[in-house]
Amino acid sequence: MELQSNRNKVIAISAAGAVVLVAGGYFLGRSTTPASNVASTEVAKDAEEEHGPEGFVAMTADRAKAAGIVSEQVQGGGLASEILAQGVVAPTPAGEAVLTARADGAIVGINRRLGEYVRAGESVATMESRDAAALSSERSSAEAQLSLARSAYEREQRLYEAKVTARQDLEGARAALSQAEAEARRARAAASASKVSGDGRTLAVVSLISGRITKADATLGAFVPAGTELFRVADPNRIQVNVSVLAADARRVRPGDSAVIELANGETRGAVVRSVTPGLDPESKTATVVLEPQGADGLSQGQGLRARIQPAGADTSRIALPEEAVQSFEGRDVVFVRAANGFQATNVVAGQRGDGRVEIVEGLRTGSVVATRGAFLLKAELGKGEAEH
Repeated sequence: MELQSNRNKVIAISAAGAVVLVAGGYFLGRSTTPASNVASTEVAKDAEEEHGPEGFVAMTADRAKAAGIVSEQVQGGGLASEILAQGVVAPTPAGEAVLTARADGAIVGINRRLGEYVRAGESVATMESRDAAALSSERSSAEAQLSLARSAYEREQRLYEAKVTARQDLEGARAALSQAEAEARRARAAASASKVSGDGRTLAVVSLISGRITKADATLGAFVPAGTELFRVADPNRIQVNVSVLAADARRVRPGDSAVIELANGETRGAVVRSVTPGLDPESKTATVVLEPQGADGLSQGQGLRARIQPAGADTSRIALPEEAVQSFEGRDVVFVRAANGFQATNVVAGQRGDGRVEIVEGLRTGSVVATRGAFLLKAELGKGEAEH
C-alpha cells in the first residue's frame, strides 16, 4: 500500500510539471511573438527611411551644387509658343560713359588703370593744356569785372539816394552789373566743364559714372586733340540683354512679356521685355528685343547667351524643358523634381523635340523645380540606390 501511494504521488508531480511547462511555453509564446513582429516592423521602417520612397534620390542643396546639378522652375509654354533667340549683354544708356579730352593738350598723369573701380566725379587722368590757361584767365578776368561792376553799382546807388546823380546813372550801373554777372557765370561754367585746376595749368579727365574702366587708350606724355576718347567706364549693375529675333517673331513680342535667360553654366535668369525696335537691322534683317534681367549676377557686358521669350497670350497648357532634364530610366521618361533633401523621379510623357528642348505632355505641373543640367547624375544615383535596395 505504501509503495502504491508513493507511485501515485510521483505521477501527480510529473503531471503538474507538464502542465507548468505547457503553460509557461504558452505565455512565453504570447510575450515573445509580438515583440519579434514589432522589431521586424521597426527594421523595415528604418530601411524605408534610409532609402526614401521609391524613386527618391537623397541629396542636399550644397551637394547638388558641388556636383554641378542645376535646377529650373517649370513655366508654362510649349515649343510653339516660345521664341528662342541669341543675345548679348550690353550696358544700359546710363551704364557706360566715354571719357574724352576736353581740350588739346598732353597727358601728364594717369590715376587709374584698366579694370580698376572709379567713382563718379573722380579724376582718372590729368592733362596740361594752353586752353586750360586761357579758360583760367577768362574766369579770373570775369571775376574781376564782376567785382568792379558791383562796386560801381553800390557807389551809384549811394549817390542816387543822396540825390547827387540821376536815376539813369543808377540804371546804367545796374545793367553793367547784370552783364558782368552773366559773363562770370559763363567763364565759371566753361572752366568747370573742362575741369580746369585751381592754378589754371591742368585739366582733369573725370568719370561721369561709378564703375570699372573697361577701356584705357591714354598714354602718358601723349599729345591728344580735343574730343579724343581716352577711357571707357561701365557700371556692371546697369546692363540689358539685346536679343535678335526674326521680323515675324518681333511682331508677337510686347513690352512687359516675360523671358528666361540661359547662362553658360546651365543656370537660368528671369527677365522682362523692355522694348522692341520698330525697324530691322539692314545686315541681319532682324529686330532687337531689349530684355531687362532680374539681377546682374553671372552677367557681364559683351557676354553671349540664349534667351527664351514668352509672348503674352501664348498657349501655356504645355511645358518645355531642356532635353537633358528628361532621362530614360527602366524604359520610361522621368524628370527629377526637387523635394526636401533630395529629388523625386517623376514619370512624364514627352512630346515633340526641337532646338535642344522637349515638350512635356503629361506628368508635370508648372511651378515645380526640376533638375536640368546634371540630371544624368541623379539617374545614376537612382540606379545605384535601386540596386543596393
